Amino acid sequence: MTISFDDFLKVDIRVGRITRAEPFPEARKPAYRLWIDFGPEIGEKKSSAQITKHYALEDLVGRQVLAVVNFPPRQIGPMKSEVLTLGVPDADGEVVLLGPGHEVPLGGRLF
Repeated sequence: MTISFDDFLKVDIRVGRITRAEPFPEARKPAYRLWIDFGPEIGEKKSSAQITKHYALEDLVGRQVLAVVNFPPRQIGPMKSEVLTLGVPDADGEVVLLGPGHEVPLGGRLF
């Protein structure tokens, strides 16, 4: 399926920094709760991420990640996930987070 460039621009993907990460035992599949700071324009948002195979909680704080910030919030167990943190599957189907290769300003939009 081909989409137009205008369709692509509707998806607002921004860079943020994980400020807090906690276990999320109420999730159906192993996951963490993340708090991600997207800078002054967007602020801090919550997300649920099934990234327990490759990431320890203590390694997540400070990491820059990419997330879709303009989807409606989604109820996941007792938590409202406000952004979709992006990742790609490894050879075993486990999530590997997407982020910039260099330090960049928070809130920067993917283009």
